[in-house]
Amino acid sequence: MDLQVIPVVVNELGIAQRQVQAVSELLAEGNTIPFIARYRKEVHGNLDEVQILSINDRLNYYRELEDRKKTILKSIEEQGKLDETLKNKIESCLVKTALEDLYLPYKPKRRTRAMIARERGLEPLSVLILAQGVQDPAIEAQVFINPEKEVENIEQAISGAKDIVAEIIAENADVRALVRDSLSKSGVIESKVIAKIDEPTKYEQYYDFEELIAKIPSHRFLAIRRGQAEGVLRVKLNCDAAPLIERIETIFAVNENSTFASHLKDAIADSYKRLILPGIEIDVIVENKMKADRSAIEIFASNMRNLLLQAPLGQRMIIGIDPGLRTGCKCAVIDETGKFLETKTIYPGQGERREIEAKVEICKMVAKYRPYAVAVGNGTGGRETEAFVKRVLKEANVTETMVISVNESGASIYSASEIAREEFPELDLTIRGAISIGRRLQDPLAELVKIDPKAIGVGQYQHDVNQHLLSEKLDEVVISCVNHVGVELNTASAPLLTRVSGIGATLAKKIVAYRNQNGAFKSRKEIAKVPGLGAKTFEQAAGFLRIHGAAYPLDSSAVHPERYELVEKMAADLDVQVKDLIGNSALLEKIKLEQYQSESVGELTLKDIIGELNKPGRDPREKFEKPAFRDDILQMEDVKEGMSLEGIVTNVTAFGAFVDIGVHQDGLVHVSELSDRYIRDPAEVVKTGDKIKVRVLSVDLQRKRISLSAKTPRTAGAAPGGKPGQRPERVKKAAPAERGGFKRGFDCNPFAKL
Repeated sequence: MDLQVIPVVVNELGIAQRQVQAVSELLAEGNTIPFIARYRKEVHGNLDEVQILSINDRLNYYRELEDRKKTILKSIEEQGKLDETLKNKIESCLVKTALEDLYLPYKPKRRTRAMIARERGLEPLSVLILAQGVQDPAIEAQVFINPEKEVENIEQAISGAKDIVAEIIAENADVRALVRDSLSKSGVIESKVIAKIDEPTKYEQYYDFEELIAKIPSHRFLAIRRGQAEGVLRVKLNCDAAPLIERIETIFAVNENSTFASHLKDAIADSYKRLILPGIEIDVIVENKMKADRSAIEIFASNMRNLLLQAPLGQRMIIGIDPGLRTGCKCAVIDETGKFLETKTIYPGQGERREIEAKVEICKMVAKYRPYAVAVGNGTGGRETEAFVKRVLKEANVTETMVISVNESGASIYSASEIAREEFPELDLTIRGAISIGRRLQDPLAELVKIDPKAIGVGQYQHDVNQHLLSEKLDEVVISCVNHVGVELNTASAPLLTRVSGIGATLAKKIVAYRNQNGAFKSRKEIAKVPGLGAKTFEQAAGFLRIHGAAYPLDSSAVHPERYELVEKMAADLDVQVKDLIGNSALLEKIKLEQYQSESVGELTLKDIIGELNKPGRDPREKFEKPAFRDDILQMEDVKEGMSLEGIVTNVTAFGAFVDIGVHQDGLVHVSELSDRYIRDPAEVVKTGDKIKVRVLSVDLQRKRISLSAKTPRTAGAAPGGKPGQRPERVKKAAPAERGGFKRGFDCNPFAKL
């Protein structure tokens, strides 16, 4: 089947046939997309992961289409109605909706008015109407009067015949394609408020709204759909029926000179209104919903990728704090590897005595463990707790410990999960949350993979879109990010290993169990000893697993074991050891790549190998930089119009970007306020995690909305402060820590879910 549809995929995606064919074959052999993208570049011509995913998606679409064709052909054949013309139409069909239109006349259906009319023997009369003859309709209908079949008179006979004609018209594939195309291109989606509402709502702009469905942006379409679901809006799709009915009359050859012309016109009008329009209107709405879903999911996926690839602080001693007002702040100390060491609960802000006790406990923990940073969750009480810890450390003259606000979205879900119970069965949920907050600072990716991506909340309408498609896409993103960064085999959790190319949940648990029983892996080859891990899995996974400090130097790099022999030959030709090549640019420059090319190894692979040898095991994520918020801005009431603030982009949508300015309520920078030039897509200038300078345009305490601008400020008569088209002003980077660059994630808020 793939051979038949490959030219179609080539035409759709604009990718060479040779490349599409190669990807199809590699996938059929059981290779994963990350493995194909990184280690089979010569085979597919250096396609990136996105292109390979697109090929895979389209091939899957056509496989599903092929399966559906087989089912339909079998059904029609069993009815004895399959002729060669229909068979050819079905077999050549490449669109699912068109295929269903072809099947509609033969599809088993509930009892219809046309079925009843046929049972009453009125089909010959319907043939006369369609034939557009010149016979007298009354005389022809007289023959079919039969009280026993509930045909009492001429009017009933003609009415029943028209029901049959209406169904024939409604099941005509050309007619359905015409109406669907017209609704898709010219249909106007209209929304009205159902009843007068005194309180302000987030749907006010849609109380009396209409827009071409072909042009409506995904965020507006989804907002209208949500307003409809919540009972605020009434939504319908309008289209001018007259020209469509005229074209259907042409298709069915209405003859004005025929005595049956008026009856055929009646049947066409009835068919359009009763049978065609309602179903196709739903189809078009569903099709646009899927289109909007995919657009929103792509935005979610992009945000999710940026969130997962936040820069890690690295292997440092951390105190994680899960803030709490009434129940106290849970503190958890974790060592450089993320191992839990100790916990304390402090109660700042609950009276003088408890305030003093909290100060003492913080000082004791800091003195005992000398943490590199204190990670404070950004939930309720987070800013107050952050300010308290900073004050305590300043009073104690502790300057080497940073206090950092960490996004805690989804931490509570992790705390109550089976994964958390397995890790810390004896600990309270809130202590698990504090540990997770600390670990997120050390390595966001390693910790966030333990949480359902949908719970992290960095999308646009993530609760409204198709949840199956969303889950599939987010799984792709997580897998892509994990394999992009690589995984330390001797410290990785089972959820992290699950996302490694070729390794599933069951095998990940076996790897951890083997490691617990036999100690740390000493080489990549050793993972082949894990029960159930065969040669194919080893091939797919090995290149993405790292063993830092391994005896064999390449085991800590992204060089695949299948190329070890090649690297050893390079070293031998230079009369050095493999370890001597690592990080030695002078030696690596002496290697002449052309002499190592072969049928299976080309220039692309060789360049990747040299690049990895030059900087083995390099973390591709950014450098760590500490985020900063104004200490005097703790809540919405502190934010005033005209203020200039530093913020962190937490969520990018189709209509703008949400920015955390440290008050538990993200502000919105509308797309029109993101740049000094006109932009259509916010992603052109910002991404999740960017630090930018913003100016407060307005604060609406009632609706909990903060409106911001990232445009260059202007003064009367002055020229713009920056060049036209520049990106929002970035905050200058502070001196980097060991590695990584921290960016806050998204703290869900009602405005962001619009």
